[in-house]
Amino acid sequence: MKDTHTIANHLTAHRQKRGFSAADLAQRAGISRQTIYAIESGSYMPNTAVALRLARTLEVNVEDLFALPADAPAAPLPTEQVTLLPQPDTLRAGDPMQLCRVDRRIIASSPSPVPWYLPTADAVLLDASAGGAQAAKGTVQLFHDEYDLAHRILVAGCDPGISVLARHVLRAGVELVLAHRNSSRALALLKQGIVHVAGTHLRDQASGESNLPAIHRLFARNSVAVVSLAVWEEGIVLPAGNPKSVRSVADFARRDIAIVNRETGAGSRALLDAHLARLGLPAEKVRGFERLAGGHLPAAWQVRNGDADCCIATRAAARVFGLDFIPLATQRYDLAIRRQHLDHPPVAALLDTLNRASFRRELEGLGGYDTSAAGRRLL
Repeated sequence: MKDTHTIANHLTAHRQKRGFSAADLAQRAGISRQTIYAIESGSYMPNTAVALRLARTLEVNVEDLFALPADAPAAPLPTEQVTLLPQPDTLRAGDPMQLCRVDRRIIASSPSPVPWYLPTADAVLLDASAGGAQAAKGTVQLFHDEYDLAHRILVAGCDPGISVLARHVLRAGVELVLAHRNSSRALALLKQGIVHVAGTHLRDQASGESNLPAIHRLFARNSVAVVSLAVWEEGIVLPAGNPKSVRSVADFARRDIAIVNRETGAGSRALLDAHLARLGLPAEKVRGFERLAGGHLPAAWQVRNGDADCCIATRAAARVFGLDFIPLATQRYDLAIRRQHLDHPPVAALLDTLNRASFRRELEGLGGYDTSAAGRRLL
């Protein structure tokens, strides 16, 4: 039996704030009135599905209803003595590590940030019609006679940290199919109804608000839900040690500096364009402005490889490759979801995972994200 006394229960306060009786809330959430009474009395702790339905009905986050007591000290994370697998590059504190037991030793291997392996696939394409920006038709040859798509979610976005979410959601039996697209393109695909989730970090220059203004312009009222994933920093990514002493975007006009840029529609491109406009610096004065990389990690990799002197990307991308970073802006990365998909069980599992401490710890540890608002419903 669960010890309900270790959980802070705020259901009554939020129900009364909305002006709902217990019967009203029960009807709206699709559960029994007796269950509401039992939860509010502290004699019953709801399962994940019930907690999500209650939070959705009351338009709050699950952690607003049920949380560990604030004065409960967090247990320290365990440490382990390991044997480091030899590798060409020097390891640094903060590097991600994968563990494996080999005989009596625990071996720690630093995974490559670039996937030097064949991609995971279910089929190969045989033919396709021309679709342009719209969805095209095609024929694929399957590798398996049977495959289960019921527990998959198609997510479009550009956040490297979405792979962390994918690993944690997999524990609930849900597989994320990740389509790497910039924020504007991801929202366009959601608008077409061909992805479940769109990740976005588009900052409105007039208000400074992240994502919601762009979503309000694109989608009909009440058609899309928006849930926060994390807050990250975007800025200038530079070689370790900053050998050319770049200090700001103004240095991009120097003749000895060449950048790698992002495509139109990417949040990083919008951030660079805004800084150039404030400086009165025309794009043609920036070497490499027309040279494009298709994501935060690909852009940072070109800096790491010496093909560019700097780029605009996230602090997480800089950390992955051991690069220097100059912050320019703090932005919120959100997940936009069609409201009709909120009751889809795999989507509910994804939303539940956002509230898990294990997921938050890993995303914060690997990428320097702020996950304090992860899972918060914004729209």
